[in-house]
Amino acid sequence: MDKRYNAMSLSEQLALRKQAVEDVLAHPEWSLPQAIRHLKTTMRLTTAELATLAGVGFRTLQDIEGERSEGTVQTMNRLFGVVGLKLGVVRQ
Repeated sequence: MDKRYNAMSLSEQLALRKQAVEDVLAHPEWSLPQAIRHLKTTMRLTTAELATLAGVGFRTLQDIEGERSEGTVQTMNRLFGVVGLKLGVVRQ
């Protein structure tokens, strides 16, 4: 957890995770980098922590967040998989 915040109980961490997922699902207009940034900040993770949890490179995550790279579908699924989400295609 980001050291700028006080330690939280497990139930508080789970509540933040649930809120982050609900926020992302409620805003389909957000770009993928915006959604990743929101998940990271809401769950109070550093870029390094999220990259480690997702199994992606630190620089890769930085590039995605900075919109210098779109990232692959596999990378996005790893990042969103941290909170139980997965990219998909839906019919409108």
